[in-house]
Amino acid sequence: MSTTVSDVIAASEKLWPASGAESWDAVGLVAGDTDAPVSRISLAVDAVLETVDEAIDNRADMLITHHPLLLRGVTSIASDRYKGAVLTRLVRAECALLAAHTNADVVETGTSGRFAAKLGLTNVAPIVVGETPERGIGRTGMLPEAISLGRLARLIGELLPATATGIRVAGEYDQLVQSVALCGGAGDAYLTDPAVLGADVYITSDLRHHPASEARENARLGRGPALIDVSHWASEWLWLDAAADELRALLPDVTITVSDLRTDPWDFAVVQ
Repeated sequence: MSTTVSDVIAASEKLWPASGAESWDAVGLVAGDTDAPVSRISLAVDAVLETVDEAIDNRADMLITHHPLLLRGVTSIASDRYKGAVLTRLVRAECALLAAHTNADVVETGTSGRFAAKLGLTNVAPIVVGETPERGIGRTGMLPEAISLGRLARLIGELLPATATGIRVAGEYDQLVQSVALCGGAGDAYLTDPAVLGADVYITSDLRHHPASEARENARLGRGPALIDVSHWASEWLWLDAAADELRALLPDVTITVSDLRTDPWDFAVVQ
């Protein structure tokens, strides 16, 4: 019996239970016939025109993305608008769309867990505990040994795919760091969390001027971590390979591929 969209939904629920999603989130099936057969799945961080076209060109029956296409309400899905164009192309190609967002952030092998594993962190725990002690937003842990902040930033640069904005750091290049807090995706909401304040360095994305400036000044007073700001897309792209492996184990008859397309929104930067 062939795999269906419903089977993929069941597999995703097993891996990334919807109960773990934040109340404001919009996870699960976005578009598609639950009875439709699925033989190929494409994984990407974002449901944008490029990743949708790639999935369709690869004859995928389903696109699974981390970011929900319809997180914020829309009043039109006309095809001359981005979200409408995405949905129109998917529906015409009979390619379903499913989002695994904060429910995939919080699990042990989710976005932050994957980032922590890539860094080789030990004694790993969530910043904010969720449904179980092992699940929740972000991760804390220890590097195998103390290294300079600059060396850590370069190590992260080797782990993550390159983007126009690169990696930004607040702190002294040579200062030693070992205890780490990290949050894949946007994480400035946790800058004042005790688990973050107790770390030597906090790695996250989308740090805005005022929260980052305040955190930097507090760090100079010995009341907070150094900061490493990375691309939102790149920090979560790390998760896709692990997600694909987990899906393959549950859906052995389905071909699953990971998109290498860079969907970070910035195309280039000018160095002054």
